[in-house]
Amino acid sequence: MSRSSVRRSGDRVCAGARRQRAALVLGSCPNPLRPYPAPVRSAPARPGRPVVNSAFQEVTVVSPTAADSPLASAYGQLLALLADSLHVDVFLDQVVKVAAEVISPAVACGLTMRRDGDAFTVASSDDLAARADEIQYGADEGPCLEALRRERVVEVVDLREDRRWPRYREHALRLGIVSSLSLPMTVDRETLGALNLYGIQPAAFTQTARRHALAFTDQATAALTVILRQADQSLLHQQLTDAMASRSIIDQALGVLMGQQRCTAQEAFALLRQASQHRNRKLRDVAAQIIKQISGEDPPPAPEFAAPRP
Repeated sequence: MSRSSVRRSGDRVCAGARRQRAALVLGSCPNPLRPYPAPVRSAPARPGRPVVNSAFQEVTVVSPTAADSPLASAYGQLLALLADSLHVDVFLDQVVKVAAEVISPAVACGLTMRRDGDAFTVASSDDLAARADEIQYGADEGPCLEALRRERVVEVVDLREDRRWPRYREHALRLGIVSSLSLPMTVDRETLGALNLYGIQPAAFTQTARRHALAFTDQATAALTVILRQADQSLLHQQLTDAMASRSIIDQALGVLMGQQRCTAQEAFALLRQASQHRNRKLRDVAAQIIKQISGEDPPPAPEFAAPRP
């Protein structure tokens, strides 16, 4: 499905949601606003937030106010993705793109997940987010990892003044990252990942931006919960492995392009995405083709993804 088609489908779904109740039946509803683990209980209706009904354990989307109109389009796109595809890889890729567009003034968004206790990026809106995430994995510290480990929202108002993660701080500032917001994604009472939003200005995430980020993460997590529950377990493992492999293949292709074109990583990412759009092929497939042209072999398969403990 093209990006414009997703947007049109999202707008239609969102318009219908304003007229009627749109409920996603989940066994339990993760909510980053509540302490972990979160009990299922009734909550007052608030614009742009899911309402949890303890009797039916449902998540109902409350119509956003005019000030939250960007969220309305985002919710529609998430619901359209949920209806059109249950493939985890596709869903995660779209989540970070929509988040970077809707949660202003974030300039980049990455999504981190855990495998066997290790963190890795399964999707990113651009190279900046991917590199920021990788810095944290290499340093074994940073706001994203803290959000995962402590299962709470972590905000960096001004990294120039924040001394919590010295190894991460130095390299992130070189990338131009000054502020960030990391939000845990909890599925079935286990925090599997975190949505990482990056800004290039201090105090980038205002109260409104933070509220939008929390609400969007709630909805994305609820949709992801549905996908995880509906997907066959063995298929799910393969799809998560594919997501990890896609990131690795794209990174390799970026290195090739940087060497060939003598350009920056950001420029290489733009070239790769442009080729993907022009050829109407997935970013991963275009990247794999570039690697095969250089090495003469297909990219190696990724290791198996280990399922979370029941």
